[in-house]
Amino acid sequence: MKLTIELVPKTCWHSNLRTIIDKKDWDTLRKNTYKLANYQCEICNQKEANRTRARHLDCHEIWEYDDDKKIQSLKGLIALCPSCHEVKHIGYANTQNRGHIAIKHLAQINQWDIEKAHKYVKQCFEIWAWRSKFNWELDLSYLDTTLLHRNRLS
Repeated sequence: MKLTIELVPKTCWHSNLRTIIDKKDWDTLRKNTYKLANYQCEICNQKEANRTRARHLDCHEIWEYDDDKKIQSLKGLIALCPSCHEVKHIGYANTQNRGHIAIKHLAQINQWDIEKAHKYVKQCFEIWAWRSKFNWELDLSYLDTTLLHRNRLS
C-alpha cells in the first residue's frame, strides 16, 4: 500500500508541531523536508514547479500510536501534494465535502477499486473511534536538538 490514512484521535486534535514549536523552527523543518524530497510528493511523485517555494507541497507529520501505553510519537516528516495530504486527513476532507475526491485519489494511487478503498477507510475510522476514547501522551523525541540543529544548517 503506497498511500495510507492517518487519522489523529479526536483527543489529540490540535497538538501538532505547528502549535508546539516556534514558527521559525517549523518553517526550517518543513522547508528542509521539501528539499530532501527533491520538491516532489513522496507518495505520488508530483513535482513542484517552483523549487524555491514548494507552494503546492504540504509537510505532513508522521505519527505512531502505542495502543497499549497510549503514547502518540512523532516518527518523521514527509512532503505531500495536497491530494495525498487530503487522504491522510480524510476525516477533515469529509467535513469539507471532499471525502469522495480523497477516496478516488486513494484508490488511484494504491491501484484499488473504489470498493476496496471504502473498506480501508471504514477500517481506519474504526481504529480512530477506538483511539479517540483515550488521552494520549505526546512523544516528540524525534525533534531532539540534533535534528533541529541539522535542519538549521540545511
